[in-house]
Amino acid sequence: MSGEAPESREGQAPSSPAAAVQPPPGGTTEGAPHAAGHVHAHQSPIQFQFLEQLKHRNVIRVGILYLVVCWLILDPVHVLFHMLEVPGWANRLVVILMAVGFPAVLLFAWVYEITPEGLKPTVEVPNGQSIRKLTGRRLDRAIIAVLAVALAYFVIDKFWISRRIPATQPAASAAQETAPRPVPVTPAAFTPPPHSVAVLPFVNMSGDKEQEYFSDGLSEELLNSLSRINELQVAARTSSFYFKGEHADLQTIAHKLNVASVLEGSVRRAGHKIRITAQLNNAVTGFHLWSQTYDRDLSDVLALQTEIANAVASALKVTLLGGLAAKIEAGGTRNPAAFDAYLRASKVYREAQNDKDEQAAIAGYTEAIRLDPEYALAYADRSLAFAGVGRNSTPSPGTRRDYFNKAQVDASKAIALAPGFAESHLALAALFESSLEFVRASQEYGRALALEPGNARLLRDYADFAVDMGQTEAGLAAARRAVALDPLNSANHFSLGGALLKAHRPREAIAAFTHGRALTPNDANANSWLGYAYYSIGDFQSALAACESVQPANDFNRLFGLALAYDKLGRRADAEAAFAQMRASPSGGAAAAAVFYAMIYAQWGDTARALEWLETALRQQEPYLKYVKMNALFDPLRKEPRFQAIERGLKFPN
Repeated sequence: MSGEAPESREGQAPSSPAAAVQPPPGGTTEGAPHAAGHVHAHQSPIQFQFLEQLKHRNVIRVGILYLVVCWLILDPVHVLFHMLEVPGWANRLVVILMAVGFPAVLLFAWVYEITPEGLKPTVEVPNGQSIRKLTGRRLDRAIIAVLAVALAYFVIDKFWISRRIPATQPAASAAQETAPRPVPVTPAAFTPPPHSVAVLPFVNMSGDKEQEYFSDGLSEELLNSLSRINELQVAARTSSFYFKGEHADLQTIAHKLNVASVLEGSVRRAGHKIRITAQLNNAVTGFHLWSQTYDRDLSDVLALQTEIANAVASALKVTLLGGLAAKIEAGGTRNPAAFDAYLRASKVYREAQNDKDEQAAIAGYTEAIRLDPEYALAYADRSLAFAGVGRNSTPSPGTRRDYFNKAQVDASKAIALAPGFAESHLALAALFESSLEFVRASQEYGRALALEPGNARLLRDYADFAVDMGQTEAGLAAARRAVALDPLNSANHFSLGGALLKAHRPREAIAAFTHGRALTPNDANANSWLGYAYYSIGDFQSALAACESVQPANDFNRLFGLALAYDKLGRRADAEAAFAQMRASPSGGAAAAAVFYAMIYAQWGDTARALEWLETALRQQEPYLKYVKMNALFDPLRKEPRFQAIERGLKFPN
């Protein structure tokens, strides 16, 4: 045996000490002399030898190839499991098997090498160096090919599949939904808060359209549960549900709502058993953050809400402060029948168009309370319904007082059952506000906001109250915060516009009302308030056009705006006709209309009649006397001693 190293098939010298030593025929390398001029094994660091062995045995290449293939497999498997409603443990099992397989594959690559001749033990054979090089090249090509496939899948998924598949509804049910509504233009910059999330309406998988109220209601309860976590910013219900039935992809939804993540899922109900599949997605990257399937009894729905909320918070890496279960489960029920009755009543109340609908909602809440006398949330919502009917629909002060008394009993009961529940304090604040007990209302609003500073409805109601009380900056800040949390809810834009109008900033109010009207073009309040804003800047023709567009023709707010605009345009007969129609309308017969009559007479320059109606409103303790302090329509009366006496008697907070 010569002292020179044998040449490889490609005519190049071996690149390592291990390759330089060739075994004698029929034997091993033991006792063979080392090639002259090569580094002896004992002269190289152990680490260097180990890395060289990893390289020559293609262990590193095999490891990279294995990881890339796993990454390519995981996302499609996750999506497939979600579509088939496979339990969440199956996803975890796939990841565990892949993790266990990694060291096994590396060990296999160390002992065996993939060669042109097939799997063989790694032994030193003549010309073995060239075999390793050829194997390495093949592995390199395999890695490049798999990476190309992975890149192609990512591009197809993000720019084709996700834009064709509806985010919240299966294709079969999407066709049954109403036509798409206009959506505001998406801002160019997308920098959502890191801990922000939207909860889309969960898809009803029960096979029964009549169960839609249940899937929507449960989605709303999950949304409310998350909103009680102060560390999260949660898009409110109206905006989250805006996309129901539309073919909008998750990234589009996230841009509209300015959220970093989106929670979606499905609900299947069979009697008192439910299956909920929930999935949290990163709206910026499009990747899945977490998913789980739950099979539970309806009596466990409170604990389930806590579990899902905790999982979402953990996936978003939120550090929770305080007892999560206490926050989420406060005010709820473990009675399935009571929960079902509450969801039905809430749907009726949310969609109420008249007094009959509101009475039906009150009956539904009453049934929920009968089934569970300790259901604080049902008491709070029934209190709000009682106060709403008393404020807007009662024909006499005595009837209104009866409704207000019922509202106070319910709100107090809700607070006694769940003192840490913001909705209970909101109900009491609304009752005190309507009862003209402004200081007590301010205290309850403060308590509610301390408990749930991210509740969009609470912020909107507080904003209206604060500006009416002269706390303009606090009210405007709350109104803008409500818009940020619920940007597709026209009521929030109307609230902001109303706050700006009362703050004597009518041009900004016009922009807010216009934005709200773009979301709900046929909304009577949108056009009426826009008409009032034009009236405030002296554009009486635009005010008239906006109010004339309101339907129905006997709408109280429409006729109120026409009575004002016609007078300023010199059409006094038309103004008086509109005023007469207003007084004859259904709302005109309510006991809370005298304040608005006073506004019209004040603007017509009839101070005496304006003050008479205002004093009548004070005797009847009308709820809308809260407008006295800030509403510009009363400005012609402010120097009148009788007006000043009325304002002092209302005891507005400082």
